[in-house]
Amino acid sequence: MLVTTIVSGLVLGGTYALIAMGLTLQYGIARIMNLAYGETIIAAAFLAYVLFGQWGINPVLGLLVAGPIGFVFGYLVYALMLRPLVARAGSRESLEIDSILATFGLLFVIQGVMLVVFGSNYTSYNYLNVGINVFGAVIAANRLLALGLAVVLGGGLYLLLTRTLWGTALRAVAVSPTSAPLVGIDVDRAARFAFALGCGLAAAGGVVISTYQTFTATAGVVFTMKALVVVIMGGVGNILGALSAGLILGLVETFVATYLDPGMTLAATYAIFLSVLLWRPAGLFGRSSR
Repeated sequence: MLVTTIVSGLVLGGTYALIAMGLTLQYGIARIMNLAYGETIIAAAFLAYVLFGQWGINPVLGLLVAGPIGFVFGYLVYALMLRPLVARAGSRESLEIDSILATFGLLFVIQGVMLVVFGSNYTSYNYLNVGINVFGAVIAANRLLALGLAVVLGGGLYLLLTRTLWGTALRAVAVSPTSAPLVGIDVDRAARFAFALGCGLAAAGGVVISTYQTFTATAGVVFTMKALVVVIMGGVGNILGALSAGLILGLVETFVATYLDPGMTLAATYAIFLSVLLWRPAGLFGRSSR
């Protein structure tokens, strides 16, 4: 029972961390609060569903399709819709407000298209839904695969951001966007790339989620809120923080659902969230202003 709960919590936490890393890039580097983030996740989940159900394409291979599509989608959204907002914004606060309003509208556009194409019913598909013995506990293979994919994708992104010159430039923009140009960093290009990469990660997260969860066209807001909680808990723009906060949140939700009451998971999530904000307002790994 305990092993099953821990593994299930790690699967859920790994998924939370994966989807939150994309949002922390968008908000921490591009300074865009993307309220349509969850809809990108759900759209990718439906894409994986279609690829597997109609063409028999393995979801792992589907990642190679969904990820680049999400990246291109994010790049176009930033270039066509958000770049004008960035150009006219007089301050970071103004940009955040404008981006919230713009992406709030985008949310309903994407959601409306999905409702027309796929309807409002819950959707899932049967993929690797067989039990595997892990230290005496039987865990579904699709959940173990989801955990492995989250670790590989999240770990790969962390290494890219911390071990490459490109990643260093992105982190420099997140820390100080006003000072980054002084060392030759193109802030607008970095922001555009970070936003697109965030959408690519959201799409990858949607494919991972589709392998073991049911989903519906209107479920995007749930993932947006969970990702936002993880981002703020871990520290805006901090990849390690998003990873840690996602795992913590997944484990807590699973333990509460298993040993207390499934109806208390949401309350436990926000209790931890509020506790972190009171203890460390900048997040677990955020930079304190004191």
